[in-house]
Amino acid sequence: MREVIFDGRIVRLVVLDGKWEVVEHADAVGVLVARGRQVLGVRQPRVAIGRDSWEVPAGLVDPDEDPLRAAAREMAEEAQLGGRFELIARFYTSPGFTDEETYLYELHEAAPVDGTPEADEELTLEWRDALEAWEAIKDGRLATSSVTAVALRHVLAREGVAP
Repeated sequence: MREVIFDGRIVRLVVLDGKWEVVEHADAVGVLVARGRQVLGVRQPRVAIGRDSWEVPAGLVDPDEDPLRAAAREMAEEAQLGGRFELIARFYTSPGFTDEETYLYELHEAAPVDGTPEADEELTLEWRDALEAWEAIKDGRLATSSVTAVALRHVLAREGVAP
């Protein structure tokens, strides 16, 4: 049995079998752009946490959109970059309550492309050292997303750095 409790613009809350509350949410993508230990991120205000976050460029997969196409679209919109995308991780954001699956790509051979951020987004692109970002996240000075944490660990492992 499936009962819809709330059907919003971004999420749908359903109750399964009369007891399991599940948030249905579109899948998401994140894109890692790295030059050695330097990682490109987007600083933006996040209303849900009441502060700015620094995250790899990311966004939702539109209905009937392939995650790879969504990654390319998000990179064009947020960073005006394109290139060759490699899938490096795929995971559920929080499988205890949501069906959202996240795809992390790495952008190789980055090159400028046309793109415009969505009108309601306040974005600032910032390069950060992966280890410094990791330490700032760990002690709470920097807010981020799970896909960004995975991206940072990927860079640090590749660079042979253990935080």
